[in-house]
Amino acid sequence: RLPELLEKSGSKKMMVVSDRGLEKLGVVQKVLDIVETEGIETVSFLDILPNPTVDMVNAATKVYKESGATSIVALGGGSPMDVAKAVGVLARYGGSITEYEGAHLVPGPIEPIIAIPTTAGTGSEVTAFSVITDTSRNYKLTVFSYELLPKYALLDPEMIMSVPPMVAASCGIDALIHAWEAYTSLGASPFSDAMAEKAMELIGGNIRRFVANRKDEEAACAMMSGSMFAGIAFAWARLGDVHAMSHPVSAFFGVQHGVANSILLPVIVEYNALADHGRYEKIYNYISEEKEPVKDFKPEMLVEEIKKLNASLGIPKTLSEVGVTEDKIPQMAADAMKSGNIAANPRQTTLKDVEMLYRKAL
Repeated sequence: RLPELLEKSGSKKMMVVSDRGLEKLGVVQKVLDIVETEGIETVSFLDILPNPTVDMVNAATKVYKESGATSIVALGGGSPMDVAKAVGVLARYGGSITEYEGAHLVPGPIEPIIAIPTTAGTGSEVTAFSVITDTSRNYKLTVFSYELLPKYALLDPEMIMSVPPMVAASCGIDALIHAWEAYTSLGASPFSDAMAEKAMELIGGNIRRFVANRKDEEAACAMMSGSMFAGIAFAWARLGDVHAMSHPVSAFFGVQHGVANSILLPVIVEYNALADHGRYEKIYNYISEEKEPVKDFKPEMLVEEIKKLNASLGIPKTLSEVGVTEDKIPQMAADAMKSGNIAANPRQTTLKDVEMLYRKAL
């Protein structure tokens, strides 16, 4: 389908934005071969690392502009997609990506992007966000604009059937959290609820078997679809404290995004229980291994269920296990409070609350 979509975009030369890991697996070459046999020119930028930086965006933009490419194929997880979106902005409008930080500062359509996810986790193929690390201030900035939505998303379950179990687990829980936080967000609507509920049904019912056997095609399809629905849900409903607090953890300590989210989740689920109005029970029924709806549900049952799920998937229990230290908590808390997701969290959250939650997760 890729050559067909490039033709629809009017592009005769594309740039693949991906990483060296996917290059080694032969995935990048597979994509290049499909396109080049149709006579479309290609160029690649493969120096993407987790938690991509402003410098990576600048380097990729330079390659894009100098090559004369007219479209971008974002191949990978959230990091290549975040960079591709940022390149799409800078190639069209110039400047630094830091100038577009915040909401709706992208002045118009960006360079066309075709997103091909290789993880079931970020949902970036259908979201209006680009998250880039500004190393000068150890801060993960967010660019939010519906202009960032990729022109096309290609979902191929084969792309996620060779990922290591820990990647499958952390990305899968991240996707679950996207749906979960969108579902409990103060910005939730019937539309986002429909997407979130379907995502939780698909992910909750398949994440265990997918991590156990990534070659399980039915589970892979469910995880990929679930991740996409979760992405749509949070693109319209925002997230909450989990994501607000995980970004500083990644920025300061380089912790993989999905791992940081997964560790923080039980602590924040417990904190938000006070604001629950029946949604915790629905979430519990989506992720529980019990076949029948539970009787006499209590919110603490959901906290225990997510702890049990994390443990079964091999997720670390605490932030200290992944190298986070207490001395950075005040700075991380201050950065977390800058996130728009704090305002969407179902329970009001202050700076002191965030510091307390970090210490609890430590």
